[in-house]
Amino acid sequence: MSIRSQLVQVAVSLADRLGSERALDAQKIIDAACRRAGHADFGQDDHGAPWQIEAPLRRLLAAFDEEAHLSPFGRLAARWDMGRLLQNVLLLRSKERERPAVLDEAITAPVFITGMPRSGTSFLHALLAQDPTHRAPRCWQTIHPYPGHSYPGPDGIDAAIRNVERQLRLFDQLAPGMHDVHPTAARDPQECGEINAHVLQSLRFDTTHHVPSYRRWLDRVGHAQAYRFHRRFLQHLQHQDAAPARRDGQAARARWVLKSPDHVLALDALRAAYPDAQIVMLHRDPVHVLASVARLTELVRMPFAREIDRVQIGRQVSDDWAVGAARMMRAADSGGVVHLHYRGLVADPLGAVRQLYAGLLDRALPAEAEARMRALLERRPRGGYGRNSYSLADFGLDADTQRARFAAYAERFGVERGSQHEAAA
Repeated sequence: MSIRSQLVQVAVSLADRLGSERALDAQKIIDAACRRAGHADFGQDDHGAPWQIEAPLRRLLAAFDEEAHLSPFGRLAARWDMGRLLQNVLLLRSKERERPAVLDEAITAPVFITGMPRSGTSFLHALLAQDPTHRAPRCWQTIHPYPGHSYPGPDGIDAAIRNVERQLRLFDQLAPGMHDVHPTAARDPQECGEINAHVLQSLRFDTTHHVPSYRRWLDRVGHAQAYRFHRRFLQHLQHQDAAPARRDGQAARARWVLKSPDHVLALDALRAAYPDAQIVMLHRDPVHVLASVARLTELVRMPFAREIDRVQIGRQVSDDWAVGAARMMRAADSGGVVHLHYRGLVADPLGAVRQLYAGLLDRALPAEAEARMRALLERRPRGGYGRNSYSLADFGLDADTQRARFAAYAERFGVERGSQHEAAA
Protein backbone atom coordinates (compact mmCIF):
# COMPACT_ATOMS: atom_id res chain seq x y z
CA MET A 1 0.00 0.00 0.00
CA SER A 2 1.36 3.45 -0.95
CA ILE A 3 1.95 6.17 1.62
CA ARG A 4 -0.75 8.23 -0.07
CA SER A 5 -3.29 5.39 0.24
CA GLN A 6 -2.38 5.01 3.90
CA LEU A 7 -2.99 8.73 4.44
CA VAL A 8 -6.38 8.43 2.80
CA GLN A 9 -7.30 5.58 5.13
CA VAL A 10 -6.15 7.65 8.12
CA ALA A 11 -8.30 10.58 6.95
CA VAL A 12 -11.38 8.40 6.55
CA SER A 13 -10.77 6.73 9.92
CA LEU A 14 -10.42 10.11 11.58
CA ALA A 15 -13.68 11.22 9.99
CA ASP A 16 -15.39 8.10 11.32
CA ARG A 17 -14.30 9.02 14.84
CA LEU A 18 -14.97 12.76 14.63
CA GLY A 19 -17.82 13.05 12.17
CA SER A 20 -20.44 11.38 14.35
CA GLU A 21 -24.13 11.44 13.55
CA ARG A 22 -24.86 14.78 15.19
CA ALA A 23 -26.91 17.18 13.13
CA LEU A 24 -24.94 19.96 11.50
CA ASP A 25 -25.58 23.09 13.56
CA ALA A 26 -25.72 26.33 11.57
CA GLN A 27 -25.31 28.61 14.56
CA LYS A 28 -22.26 26.75 15.83
CA ILE A 29 -20.64 26.95 12.39
CA ILE A 30 -21.37 30.68 12.16
CA ASP A 31 -20.12 31.33 15.69
CA ALA A 32 -16.90 29.40 15.07
CA ALA A 33 -16.21 31.30 11.84
CA CYS A 34 -16.82 34.65 13.55
CA ARG A 35 -14.62 33.67 16.47
CA ARG A 36 -11.74 32.82 14.15
CA ALA A 37 -12.24 36.03 12.14
CA GLY A 38 -12.46 38.21 15.26
CA HIS A 39 -15.70 39.85 14.12
CA ALA A 40 -19.25 39.02 13.01
CA ASP A 41 -19.74 41.50 10.15
CA PHE A 42 -20.32 39.60 6.90
CA GLY A 43 -20.67 42.83 4.93
CA GLN A 44 -23.20 43.94 2.36
CA ASP A 45 -23.74 44.20 -1.37
CA ASP A 46 -23.57 47.27 -3.59
CA HIS A 47 -27.18 48.13 -2.71
CA GLY A 48 -26.46 48.18 1.00
CA ALA A 49 -28.25 44.89 1.66
CA PRO A 50 -26.43 42.55 4.08
CA TRP A 51 -25.26 39.25 2.63
CA GLN A 52 -27.85 36.68 3.64
CA ILE A 53 -25.86 33.88 5.26
CA GLU A 54 -27.88 32.22 7.99
CA ALA A 55 -31.04 31.35 6.02
CA PRO A 56 -29.31 29.60 3.08
CA LEU A 57 -26.91 27.87 5.47
CA ARG A 58 -29.80 26.44 7.49
CA ARG A 59 -31.53 25.27 4.29
CA LEU A 60 -28.39 23.59 3.04
CA LEU A 61 -27.49 21.92 6.34
CA ALA A 62 -31.04 20.60 6.73
CA ALA A 63 -30.78 19.02 3.29
CA PHE A 64 -27.39 17.56 4.16
CA ASP A 65 -28.83 16.00 7.32
CA GLU A 66 -32.12 14.76 5.88
CA GLU A 67 -31.37 13.87 2.25
CA ALA A 68 -27.67 13.58 1.41
CA HIS A 69 -26.97 10.25 3.19
CA LEU A 70 -23.72 11.73 4.50
CA SER A 71 -20.97 9.38 5.52
CA PRO A 72 -18.99 10.31 8.64
CA PHE A 73 -16.32 11.71 6.34
CA GLY A 74 -18.99 13.61 4.39
CA ARG A 75 -20.34 15.12 7.61
CA LEU A 76 -16.89 16.23 8.70
CA ALA A 77 -16.14 17.59 5.22
CA ALA A 78 -19.43 19.55 5.15
CA ARG A 79 -18.67 21.17 8.51
CA TRP A 80 -15.16 22.10 7.36
CA ASP A 81 -16.37 23.40 3.99
CA MET A 82 -19.08 25.61 5.48
CA GLY A 83 -16.65 27.05 8.03
CA ARG A 84 -14.04 27.75 5.35
CA LEU A 85 -16.52 29.56 3.10
CA LEU A 86 -17.85 31.76 5.90
CA GLN A 87 -14.35 32.61 7.10
CA ASN A 88 -13.51 33.80 3.60
CA VAL A 89 -16.58 36.08 3.52
CA LEU A 90 -15.55 37.54 6.88
CA LEU A 91 -11.98 37.96 5.66
CA LEU A 92 -13.14 39.87 2.59
CA ARG A 93 -15.15 42.15 4.84
CA SER A 94 -12.07 42.80 6.98
CA LYS A 95 -10.12 43.76 3.88
CA GLU A 96 -12.89 46.10 2.75
CA ARG A 97 -12.62 47.91 6.05
CA GLU A 98 -8.84 48.20 5.68
CA ARG A 99 -8.90 49.06 1.99
CA PRO A 100 -12.17 50.75 0.94
CA ALA A 101 -10.74 51.18 -2.57
CA VAL A 102 -11.48 47.48 -3.15
CA LEU A 103 -15.08 48.48 -3.73
CA ASP A 104 -14.07 50.94 -6.45
CA GLU A 105 -12.62 48.23 -8.70
CA ALA A 106 -14.33 48.15 -12.08
CA ILE A 107 -15.04 44.74 -13.61
CA THR A 108 -15.44 45.58 -17.28
CA ALA A 109 -16.94 43.41 -20.05
CA PRO A 110 -16.07 40.03 -18.53
CA VAL A 111 -16.30 36.95 -20.73
CA PHE A 112 -18.46 34.11 -19.39
CA ILE A 113 -17.99 30.66 -20.93
CA THR A 114 -21.05 28.46 -20.49
CA GLY A 115 -23.26 26.04 -22.39
CA MET A 116 -23.74 22.30 -22.12
CA PRO A 117 -21.58 20.75 -19.40
CA ARG A 118 -18.77 18.45 -20.53
CA SER A 119 -18.69 20.32 -23.84
CA GLY A 120 -15.18 21.79 -23.71
CA THR A 121 -15.90 24.70 -21.37
CA SER A 122 -12.91 23.94 -19.10
CA PHE A 123 -10.68 23.36 -22.12
CA LEU A 124 -11.64 26.70 -23.66
CA HIS A 125 -11.29 28.46 -20.29
CA ALA A 126 -7.74 27.16 -19.93
CA LEU A 127 -6.86 28.29 -23.45
CA LEU A 128 -8.23 31.81 -23.04
CA ALA A 129 -6.47 32.15 -19.69
CA GLN A 130 -3.13 31.86 -21.56
CA ASP A 131 -3.67 35.31 -23.09
CA PRO A 132 -1.69 37.84 -20.98
CA THR A 133 -4.52 40.35 -21.48
CA HIS A 134 -6.95 37.95 -19.78
CA ARG A 135 -7.20 36.78 -16.23
CA ALA A 136 -9.13 33.95 -14.61
CA PRO A 137 -9.70 33.02 -10.96
CA ARG A 138 -7.38 30.13 -10.15
CA CYS A 139 -8.40 27.15 -8.11
CA TRP A 140 -6.09 28.13 -5.24
CA GLN A 141 -7.47 31.69 -5.20
CA THR A 142 -11.05 30.57 -4.66
CA ILE A 143 -9.88 28.77 -1.51
CA HIS A 144 -7.29 31.33 -0.36
CA PRO A 145 -8.33 34.72 -1.79
CA TYR A 146 -5.79 36.42 0.49
CA PRO A 147 -2.99 33.84 0.75
CA GLY A 148 -0.92 36.03 3.06
CA HIS A 149 -3.67 35.77 5.66
CA SER A 150 -3.50 31.99 5.78
CA TYR A 151 0.23 31.77 5.12
CA PRO A 152 2.08 34.88 6.32
CA GLY A 153 5.49 35.44 4.83
CA PRO A 154 7.10 35.91 1.43
CA ASP A 155 6.08 32.46 0.15
CA GLY A 156 2.40 32.80 1.09
CA ILE A 157 1.15 32.19 -2.46
CA ASP A 158 3.36 29.14 -2.96
CA ALA A 159 2.26 27.74 0.41
CA ALA A 160 -1.40 28.23 -0.51
CA ILE A 161 -0.86 26.49 -3.84
CA ARG A 162 0.85 23.54 -2.14
CA ASN A 163 -2.02 23.27 0.34
CA VAL A 164 -4.62 23.18 -2.42
CA GLU A 165 -2.60 20.62 -4.40
CA ARG A 166 -2.64 18.34 -1.35
CA GLN A 167 -6.41 18.74 -1.05
CA LEU A 168 -6.93 17.92 -4.72
CA ARG A 169 -4.72 14.85 -4.57
CA LEU A 170 -6.58 13.61 -1.50
CA PHE A 171 -9.88 14.01 -3.33
CA ASP A 172 -8.50 12.07 -6.30
CA GLN A 173 -7.69 9.23 -3.92
CA LEU A 174 -11.14 9.32 -2.35
CA ALA A 175 -12.84 9.34 -5.78
CA PRO A 176 -10.83 6.96 -8.00
CA GLY A 177 -11.22 7.88 -11.66
CA MET A 178 -11.83 11.56 -10.94
CA HIS A 179 -8.56 12.72 -12.49
CA ASP A 180 -9.40 11.14 -15.86
CA VAL A 181 -12.88 12.61 -15.90
CA HIS A 182 -12.08 16.08 -14.56
CA PRO A 183 -8.36 16.77 -14.01
CA THR A 184 -7.76 19.80 -11.82
CA ALA A 185 -4.62 21.46 -10.48
CA ALA A 186 -4.25 24.31 -8.01
CA ARG A 187 -3.04 26.75 -10.67
CA ASP A 188 -5.82 25.88 -13.14
CA PRO A 189 -8.68 28.29 -13.79
CA GLN A 190 -11.59 27.51 -11.50
CA GLU A 191 -15.25 27.69 -12.37
CA CYS A 192 -17.59 30.16 -10.78
CA GLY A 193 -19.69 27.81 -8.67
CA GLU A 194 -16.89 27.77 -6.12
CA ILE A 195 -17.11 31.56 -5.78
CA ASN A 196 -20.92 31.62 -5.54
CA ALA A 197 -20.75 28.93 -2.86
CA HIS A 198 -19.39 31.46 -0.38
CA VAL A 199 -22.86 32.88 0.18
CA LEU A 200 -24.38 29.39 0.19
CA GLN A 201 -26.35 29.91 -3.02
CA SER A 202 -24.65 27.73 -5.59
CA LEU A 203 -25.54 24.79 -7.80
CA ARG A 204 -22.18 23.37 -6.78
CA PHE A 205 -23.86 21.89 -3.68
CA ASP A 206 -26.52 20.21 -5.80
CA THR A 207 -23.79 18.44 -7.76
CA THR A 208 -21.66 17.28 -4.85
CA HIS A 209 -24.65 16.11 -2.74
CA HIS A 210 -28.21 14.87 -3.13
CA VAL A 211 -30.06 17.89 -1.70
CA PRO A 212 -33.42 18.22 -3.53
CA SER A 213 -35.09 20.46 -0.92
CA TYR A 214 -32.17 22.91 -1.08
CA ARG A 215 -32.33 22.88 -4.87
CA ARG A 216 -36.05 23.64 -4.86
CA TRP A 217 -35.42 26.52 -2.46
CA LEU A 218 -32.57 27.85 -4.63
CA ASP A 219 -34.70 27.68 -7.77
CA ARG A 220 -37.35 29.68 -5.93
CA VAL A 221 -35.15 32.43 -4.45
CA GLY A 222 -32.81 32.68 -7.44
CA HIS A 223 -29.15 33.56 -7.77
CA ALA A 224 -29.09 37.35 -7.52
CA GLN A 225 -27.14 37.45 -4.25
CA ALA A 226 -24.63 34.89 -5.51
CA TYR A 227 -23.75 36.93 -8.59
CA ARG A 228 -23.48 40.17 -6.65
CA PHE A 229 -21.05 38.41 -4.34
CA HIS A 230 -19.26 36.91 -7.35
CA ARG A 231 -18.55 40.44 -8.59
CA ARG A 232 -17.32 41.48 -5.14
CA PHE A 233 -14.98 38.48 -5.03
CA LEU A 234 -13.43 39.48 -8.36
CA GLN A 235 -12.95 43.01 -7.05
CA HIS A 236 -10.87 41.62 -4.20
CA LEU A 237 -8.71 39.51 -6.50
CA GLN A 238 -8.25 42.38 -8.93
CA HIS A 239 -7.32 44.88 -6.21
CA GLN A 240 -4.37 42.74 -5.20
CA ASP A 241 -2.54 43.56 -8.45
CA ALA A 242 0.68 45.08 -7.18
CA ALA A 243 1.36 47.46 -10.06
CA PRO A 244 -1.40 47.65 -12.66
CA ALA A 245 -0.39 49.05 -16.03
CA ARG A 246 -1.62 52.52 -16.94
CA ARG A 247 -3.36 53.58 -20.12
CA ASP A 248 -4.68 57.12 -20.73
CA GLY A 249 -4.45 57.83 -17.04
CA GLN A 250 -6.75 54.92 -16.21
CA ALA A 251 -5.83 51.66 -14.52
CA ALA A 252 -5.65 49.09 -17.31
CA ARG A 253 -7.05 45.84 -15.97
CA ALA A 254 -6.90 42.51 -17.72
CA ARG A 255 -10.27 41.23 -18.89
CA TRP A 256 -11.80 38.55 -16.68
CA VAL A 257 -12.53 35.23 -18.38
CA LEU A 258 -14.93 33.09 -16.34
CA LYS A 259 -16.59 29.75 -16.73
CA SER A 260 -19.39 27.50 -15.55
CA PRO A 261 -22.07 25.51 -17.37
CA ASP A 262 -24.36 26.44 -14.47
CA HIS A 263 -24.46 30.04 -15.72
CA VAL A 264 -27.02 28.80 -18.26
CA LEU A 265 -29.44 28.23 -15.38
CA ALA A 266 -28.92 31.72 -13.92
CA LEU A 267 -28.50 34.04 -16.91
CA ASP A 268 -30.88 36.69 -15.59
CA ALA A 269 -28.91 37.03 -12.35
CA LEU A 270 -25.62 37.01 -14.25
CA ARG A 271 -26.72 39.80 -16.58
CA ALA A 272 -28.10 41.85 -13.69
CA ALA A 273 -24.71 41.74 -11.95
CA TYR A 274 -22.73 42.14 -15.19
CA PRO A 275 -24.77 44.16 -17.71
CA ASP A 276 -21.80 44.27 -20.11
CA ALA A 277 -21.01 40.54 -19.89
CA GLN A 278 -19.93 38.79 -23.06
CA ILE A 279 -21.20 35.23 -23.27
CA VAL A 280 -19.83 32.19 -25.08
CA MET A 281 -21.95 29.03 -25.30
CA LEU A 282 -20.59 25.63 -26.20
CA HIS A 283 -22.76 22.89 -27.64
CA ARG A 284 -22.45 19.12 -27.77
CA ASP A 285 -24.52 16.00 -28.36
CA PRO A 286 -26.81 15.92 -25.30
CA VAL A 287 -26.82 12.12 -25.13
CA HIS A 288 -23.08 12.08 -24.58
CA VAL A 289 -23.32 15.06 -22.24
CA LEU A 290 -25.86 13.35 -19.98
CA ALA A 291 -23.80 10.18 -19.59
CA SER A 292 -20.65 12.16 -18.85
CA VAL A 293 -22.31 14.53 -16.37
CA ALA A 294 -23.99 11.63 -14.59
CA ARG A 295 -20.65 9.86 -14.19
CA LEU A 296 -18.96 13.05 -12.93
CA THR A 297 -21.79 13.62 -10.44
CA GLU A 298 -21.41 10.07 -9.16
CA LEU A 299 -17.66 10.57 -8.67
CA VAL A 300 -17.89 13.88 -6.83
CA ARG A 301 -20.55 12.50 -4.48
CA MET A 302 -18.63 9.31 -3.79
CA PRO A 303 -16.42 10.55 -0.91
CA PHE A 304 -19.30 12.17 0.96
CA ALA A 305 -22.25 9.78 0.79
CA ARG A 306 -23.02 6.42 2.36
CA GLU A 307 -25.03 5.47 -0.70
CA ILE A 308 -25.49 6.82 -4.20
CA ASP A 309 -28.57 6.36 -6.35
CA ARG A 310 -27.48 6.26 -10.00
CA VAL A 311 -31.03 6.35 -11.31
CA GLN A 312 -31.75 9.49 -9.27
CA ILE A 313 -28.59 11.08 -10.68
CA GLY A 314 -29.63 10.23 -14.23
CA ARG A 315 -33.10 11.69 -13.73
CA GLN A 316 -31.71 14.85 -12.14
CA VAL A 317 -29.13 15.41 -14.87
CA SER A 318 -31.67 14.91 -17.67
CA ASP A 319 -34.21 17.24 -16.03
CA ASP A 320 -31.64 19.95 -15.31
CA TRP A 321 -30.24 20.05 -18.81
CA ALA A 322 -33.62 19.90 -20.50
CA VAL A 323 -34.23 23.20 -18.68
CA GLY A 324 -30.72 24.33 -19.61
CA ALA A 325 -31.28 23.52 -23.29
CA ALA A 326 -34.49 25.55 -23.35
CA ARG A 327 -32.74 28.51 -21.73
CA MET A 328 -29.87 28.33 -24.22
CA MET A 329 -32.35 28.48 -27.08
CA ARG A 330 -34.07 31.46 -25.49
CA ALA A 331 -30.73 33.21 -24.92
CA ALA A 332 -29.70 32.58 -28.52
CA ASP A 333 -32.93 34.15 -29.74
CA SER A 334 -32.20 37.29 -27.71
CA GLY A 335 -28.76 37.72 -29.30
CA GLY A 336 -25.46 38.83 -27.78
CA VAL A 337 -24.06 35.29 -27.54
CA VAL A 338 -21.25 33.62 -29.50
CA HIS A 339 -21.72 29.90 -30.12
CA LEU A 340 -19.05 27.22 -30.51
CA HIS A 341 -19.29 23.45 -30.95
CA TYR A 342 -17.38 20.86 -28.99
CA ARG A 343 -16.31 18.96 -32.08
CA GLY A 344 -14.91 22.07 -33.75
CA LEU A 345 -13.07 23.07 -30.58
CA VAL A 346 -11.32 19.74 -30.08
CA ALA A 347 -10.60 19.26 -33.80
CA ASP A 348 -8.99 22.70 -34.21
CA PRO A 349 -8.60 24.47 -30.87
CA LEU A 350 -6.72 27.48 -32.19
CA GLY A 351 -9.10 27.85 -35.12
CA ALA A 352 -12.03 27.94 -32.70
CA VAL A 353 -10.21 30.47 -30.53
CA ARG A 354 -9.51 32.71 -33.55
CA GLN A 355 -13.20 32.53 -34.43
CA LEU A 356 -14.05 33.57 -30.89
CA TYR A 357 -11.63 36.51 -30.89
CA ALA A 358 -13.03 37.77 -34.17
CA GLY A 359 -16.67 37.29 -33.25
CA LEU A 360 -16.67 38.29 -29.58
CA LEU A 361 -13.56 40.31 -28.81
CA ASP A 362 -13.37 42.05 -32.20
CA ARG A 363 -9.63 41.58 -32.57
CA ALA A 364 -7.11 39.10 -33.88
CA LEU A 365 -5.56 36.47 -31.65
CA PRO A 366 -2.31 38.07 -30.36
CA ALA A 367 0.90 36.25 -31.31
CA GLU A 368 2.04 35.89 -27.68
CA ALA A 369 -1.31 34.47 -26.63
CA GLU A 370 -1.26 31.98 -29.51
CA ALA A 371 2.25 30.83 -28.59
CA ARG A 372 1.19 30.23 -24.99
CA MET A 373 -1.91 28.35 -26.13
CA ARG A 374 0.20 26.13 -28.37
CA ALA A 375 2.52 25.38 -25.47
CA LEU A 376 -0.46 24.41 -23.30
CA LEU A 377 -1.78 22.08 -26.00
CA GLU A 378 1.63 20.38 -26.17
CA ARG A 379 1.82 20.00 -22.39
CA ARG A 380 -1.74 18.77 -21.98
CA PRO A 381 -2.99 16.96 -25.07
CA ARG A 382 -6.75 16.32 -24.94
CA GLY A 383 -6.86 18.95 -22.19
CA GLY A 384 -5.34 16.43 -19.78
CA TYR A 385 -8.41 14.18 -19.89
CA GLY A 386 -8.18 10.41 -19.96
CA ARG A 387 -10.08 8.04 -22.22
CA ASN A 388 -13.54 7.59 -20.79
CA SER A 389 -16.58 5.55 -21.71
CA TYR A 390 -20.00 6.16 -20.19
CA SER A 391 -23.25 4.26 -20.28
CA LEU A 392 -26.61 5.99 -20.09
CA ALA A 393 -28.15 2.71 -19.02
CA ASP A 394 -26.04 2.74 -15.83
CA PHE A 395 -28.03 5.81 -14.80
CA GLY A 396 -31.46 4.59 -15.85
CA LEU A 397 -31.55 6.59 -19.09
CA ASP A 398 -32.44 5.49 -22.62
CA ALA A 399 -30.60 7.07 -25.56
CA ASP A 400 -33.61 7.23 -27.89
CA THR A 401 -35.79 8.82 -25.21
CA GLN A 402 -33.14 11.43 -24.46
CA ARG A 403 -32.56 12.20 -28.14
CA ALA A 404 -36.25 12.89 -28.51
CA ARG A 405 -36.25 15.06 -25.40
CA PHE A 406 -33.36 17.21 -26.71
CA ALA A 407 -34.30 17.13 -30.41
CA ALA A 408 -35.26 20.81 -30.56
CA TYR A 409 -31.97 21.83 -28.97
CA ALA A 410 -29.91 19.66 -31.32
CA GLU A 411 -31.73 21.03 -34.35
CA ARG A 412 -31.52 24.65 -33.18
CA PHE A 413 -27.73 24.54 -32.80
CA GLY A 414 -26.88 21.97 -35.47
CA VAL A 415 -25.43 19.52 -32.95
CA GLU A 416 -24.10 16.27 -34.42
CA ARG A 417 -24.14 12.92 -32.66
CA GLY A 418 -20.94 12.30 -30.71
CA SER A 419 -18.84 9.25 -29.97
CA GLN A 420 -19.10 7.62 -26.58
CA HIS A 421 -15.29 7.65 -26.41
CA GLU A 422 -14.77 11.39 -26.74
CA ALA A 423 -12.94 13.23 -23.99
CA ALA A 424 -15.08 15.70 -22.08
CA ALA A 425 -13.55 18.94 -20.89
